[in-house]
Amino acid sequence: MTVVGPFGLSVRDQALETDVQAGLAAVEAGLLEATKSEVPFITEAAQHLVRAGGKRFRPLLVMLASRFGDPYAPGIVPSAVVVELTHLATLYHDDVMDEADVRRGVESANARWGNSVAVLTGDFLFARASHILADLGPEAVRIQAEAFERLVTGQILETAGPRDGRDPVAHYLDVIAGKTGSLIAVSGRFGALMSGADESVVDILTQYGERLGTAFQLADDVLDIASDSHESGKTPGTDLREGIPTLPVLRLREMAERDGRPEDLELVALLDGDLSDDARHAEVLARLRVHPALEQARRDTIQYAQDARATLAPLPECFAKSALEELCDAVVHRAG
Repeated sequence: MTVVGPFGLSVRDQALETDVQAGLAAVEAGLLEATKSEVPFITEAAQHLVRAGGKRFRPLLVMLASRFGDPYAPGIVPSAVVVELTHLATLYHDDVMDEADVRRGVESANARWGNSVAVLTGDFLFARASHILADLGPEAVRIQAEAFERLVTGQILETAGPRDGRDPVAHYLDVIAGKTGSLIAVSGRFGALMSGADESVVDILTQYGERLGTAFQLADDVLDIASDSHESGKTPGTDLREGIPTLPVLRLREMAERDGRPEDLELVALLDGDLSDDARHAEVLARLRVHPALEQARRDTIQYAQDARATLAPLPECFAKSALEELCDAVVHRAG
């Protein structure tokens, strides 16, 4: 039994394991081919994050979803390349917006070549994804366009913040559904659709992907507070230091406004201060780790993962379904 994909997913059937590994290898080759240019510098920039690795979570979901139809259908690997190219393109753009220096353990494109090159490289990847989509038919183009619109809308909503009177937690969940859930939903949808699965199965795997994607991002929010750097792969409290309003912080603010406890109000005041100061940052992180807001964020994460798992109930029992269920369990474990 070999471990494949993100979270150390273990596939318990030899045939499925072999096919998933072969599919992911084909996707990797497709990514390298799609990021080649006649201009060597463009190839270098476009392959920068491809070669840095990553979980390949979205292609894995395409592969597993395809098992409910013909998993060898010709559109499956190209559609997996499309979703991963789109994801990679957003990372180039995100790093510019966040002024990030590191991505996947390597120097970010914007830090290495500047913002203009990073933005244009992201655009190049979007263009290459569109080129592949054109061969998959108008339905695939429409699905991807709708998902991309939702992704951009989520990013704009995050930048703009909640409008007056809007619940910040509800606003944040909308942001996450757009920024993260939409493309993971497309991964489930493409895998089922390209394999010729029944329409009801396509709908189930689309809903599953959206809920799992939201749970996955919320688990990251919890990890930013709760984990050590070895477990999460990044410095604890990174989002906190950068002022990104993740779910534990939003839950804290909600509790402080509702209950008015002095210790909560004091912690909110610390959050609103200068967290570039290491001592202040360490104090906020330590207090958040034992605050009920973190536990509430964990419960929220677990609920989305459970909802994703429940979505799979109508599907026939098989090893692919078990693997999809294990992804839900893995998300819960990450947030635990």
